[in-house]
Amino acid sequence: MEMGYWGSLGLRLLEFSALFFVFVIGLIAAWLIYMYINDVTQKEHAVRRNFPVIGRLRYKFEHLGEFFRQYFFSMDREELPFNRAQRTWVYRAAKNLDSTVAFGSTRPLNQPGDIIFLNHPFPTLTVNAEKISAMTIGEGFCEIPYGSKSIVNISGMSFGALSVPAVRALSMGAKKAGIWLNTGEGGLSSYHLEGGCDLVFQIGTAKYGVRDDQGNLCDEHLKKIAAHEQVRMFEIKLSQGAKPGKGGMLPGAKVNREIADIRRIPVHQDSISPNAHPEIECVEDILNMIKQVRQATGKPAGIKFVLGEVSWLDDLCRAILNGGIKTAPDFITLDSADGGTGAAPQSLMDYVGLPLRSSLPILVTKLEEYGLRSRIKVICSGKLLNPSDAAWALCVGADFINNARGFMFSLGCIQALQCNKNTCPTGITTHDTDLQKGLDPVLKSDRVANYACNLQYELELIAHSCGVKRPRLLGLQHAHIIDANGDLIPMREKYSS
Repeated sequence: MEMGYWGSLGLRLLEFSALFFVFVIGLIAAWLIYMYINDVTQKEHAVRRNFPVIGRLRYKFEHLGEFFRQYFFSMDREELPFNRAQRTWVYRAAKNLDSTVAFGSTRPLNQPGDIIFLNHPFPTLTVNAEKISAMTIGEGFCEIPYGSKSIVNISGMSFGALSVPAVRALSMGAKKAGIWLNTGEGGLSSYHLEGGCDLVFQIGTAKYGVRDDQGNLCDEHLKKIAAHEQVRMFEIKLSQGAKPGKGGMLPGAKVNREIADIRRIPVHQDSISPNAHPEIECVEDILNMIKQVRQATGKPAGIKFVLGEVSWLDDLCRAILNGGIKTAPDFITLDSADGGTGAAPQSLMDYVGLPLRSSLPILVTKLEEYGLRSRIKVICSGKLLNPSDAAWALCVGADFINNARGFMFSLGCIQALQCNKNTCPTGITTHDTDLQKGLDPVLKSDRVANYACNLQYELELIAHSCGVKRPRLLGLQHAHIIDANGDLIPMREKYSS
């Protein structure tokens, strides 16, 4: 009996499948043989030479370990730079979900350096609480001072380090929450402006966006930036917490035509800023640049730095007093040595600069000592993404809180540690348009606003529990700190010693 057409076709397909299977197996075998020969003959990697082919799995496991640790192996309060408890609070705050917990805290209450806020026997009733009032920066010292009601704001993250949809989401979210957005040192883009939020323009060591053809600070470009009403202040970045003594680093893979045009640099080449402002060699030079920016723009001008060597603060304060109070920066943004960045040498990130827990008390004390505390507003940044950390900074004397990585988490960051590459899986720090599709600016802008509002709300919770009517009334008397012996000591005693 003849097989028939369909039977013949099925047999041919079966034969083809068998041949294709043999072909694939042959390719795999050839590939394995090639890798084996390559591994046993190379001399660079001992593991691959001793364990050919299988030894290659080590690199894959090493890479995947970054992701598995945060989900499967680390406890809630383990892992750096941010543990699961910190990230979860931000995620829930950004989604406007219930952030309460049940049964008890997973945070041990006896770790050296931890802060315990002192609840008052008569906490502030919600009906008696005061709304957060505006604080004005540069009043009486520049033509257009800036008044802001926000305590929590978005720290500097450059367009270039961040993607287009990320900047859009931050700009729209900042407008919804009534907070400001720092541009970072990468210049002012249309994406910063389109959300309608208040902006702080950062001037880095390369002067991106306000440089002339020789790379010098240009008054005309400053005036053009200041002509945007949304640009409220100018911040001169002297140093950054994650890389003090090193300028900004943007890999060439991220420098597309648009970014190159905004920064006025060559396309597809690494964008490496100088490690310092070439024209600043002493505190008088700092004050001269502040004066130049303030005169050219008519708006508040301040400086940003991470504190290390401390004696120069005395020189700065004396120079201000000698030149007159008008010469002072309108604000100081103090960064922490554990601040974040897209790319930095590990030697600087791990070992250089003071963390905020040490540097903020020093700065506030110095300003008070020289009678400059009321003149210069203090903005601080560096891992202040949870309410307790932000409340601590207010207790010590900060006027405003900046944070970047909390807002990155609100955008959907999963701490994949790919910021220094063009492969961010959530579309936040990549210019790969396929990866950017996962980030919806409109949806994420709501989460940015939710996070900012919920963080500020819980700052109010802590303040009311401590018996004050608004967060900026928190002081050193409202907290104790655990010392190396596990004993509680008053924070005022700790920072006055």
